Amino acid sequence: MGFHTFPIDRADALRDASRYRYCSREELLEGLPTDGDVTVADLGSGTGFYTDDVAPYVGRCYAVDVQEAMHERYREEGVPSTVELVTAAVDSLPFADDELDGAFSTMTHHEYASEAAFAELARVIRPGGRLVTVDWSADGDGEDGPSVDERFSAETAVDQLESAGFSIQSARERPETFHLIARR
Repeated sequence: MGFHTFPIDRADALRDASRYRYCSREELLEGLPTDGDVTVADLGSGTGFYTDDVAPYVGRCYAVDVQEAMHERYREEGVPSTVELVTAAVDSLPFADDELDGAFSTMTHHEYASEAAFAELARVIRPGGRLVTVDWSADGDGEDGPSVDERFSAETAVDQLESAGFSIQSARERPETFHLIARR
């Protein structure tokens, strides 16, 4: 596994509604706190495809991406008023301890997976807060997404999160992806 980013010249693919076959808006929202004035973060937000789905249900949604160019593309689409763009890596988030009620990651876990990133998530997500992770599975066939050797299995992702102090509330494997809901 190694750090990489999604190519900006392919950013239009991140706005493709066919992505919902891997993670629907409803499936994402089911695991997140969406009641009242909660604060969540989209980890690896890209051009804001899933950020836009979550933003109407929370008080504040941080769109976190390491590439400022992705934020520029998101601005072109129009950023909702409840969204704040944050250029940062997951292993060095500019949030206070326990600031987030929740966070979510769609198809980016494999890009930031490290002990430092998981420790940082445990630092910024408040006790009882939730983390929803949907990513490409090492058990998939690799027809879509990154090559299989860049992916983690659901079992490995569970182990990574548990080692960082999260408890797994739900773990589902699908043909090409996995879906985890963890609580800090």
